[in-house]
Amino acid sequence: MNHNNQKKIAVINDISGFGRCSVTVSLPIISYLGIQCCPVPTSIFSNHTGFPEFFFDDYTDKMQAYIDQWKKLDLHFQGIMTGFLGSQRQIEIVKKFLRDFKDDNTRVLVDPAMGENGRPYPTYTEEMCREMRKLVEHADIITPNVTEACILTETSYQEAFSMTELSCMAETLVDIGARHVVISGVDMGSEVGNVVASHEMDSKLMKHKKTGAFRSGTGDIYASIIAADMVNEVNFEESVRKAGDFVKEALAVTERMQIPKTDGLAFEEVLYKLQRK
Repeated sequence: MNHNNQKKIAVINDISGFGRCSVTVSLPIISYLGIQCCPVPTSIFSNHTGFPEFFFDDYTDKMQAYIDQWKKLDLHFQGIMTGFLGSQRQIEIVKKFLRDFKDDNTRVLVDPAMGENGRPYPTYTEEMCREMRKLVEHADIITPNVTEACILTETSYQEAFSMTELSCMAETLVDIGARHVVISGVDMGSEVGNVVASHEMDSKLMKHKKTGAFRSGTGDIYASIIAADMVNEVNFEESVRKAGDFVKEALAVTERMQIPKTDGLAFEEVLYKLQRK
């Protein structure tokens, strides 16, 4: 029996039942773009950690047994996408997953969810940061925010960077090993910038008019679109522009609906507008 007649992306991330982030964002978007989304849960949350209270179940001890069943099924993936990893052990499991499942036809997107607002998340030790730098060496695309780009390049964080400084960070990340880099969500006053760089092009700034406040799951939507486009062989720069346009439109609808910030983006309202290949 052949289970590999359709394009698939393995998404290694947590599952939050409410709050529109991680796998619950990636699954509908990747599916809508014509690719089977196969989650590998790293942990289970009733709702994400931006809420005052939440149920949490660490899935680390179960991950390898879960993955081993996929090996028995001889699954092949055209894409692998990683999100928040809660421990050094989980990073090691991801590295093994890449060794076991990545082949010449597999593309890898690493969304290095390590921190925001100038600080790493509390779970991210210096050793974990070093291991994440090693993980991005295996990526075709990485999608850090400014804080994460600083951590990965060992750059001191500041509230505002010049385009020259942002370009330098993006190009350093390309040198580390990623084929394509986008530093996303750069605050530019009334606009939001995305700095792209790759082996094929010099760094470039792409801007959108700012719409509403930051919301949970925005980066997951952004990375999921780019991951699906990566497998569908959409031009990288075109994909970054498409993801930015979609997030902007979803933010506008969410603001009009007065959705609480913790509840993420009401992207379901505009999913039908997302350009398919």
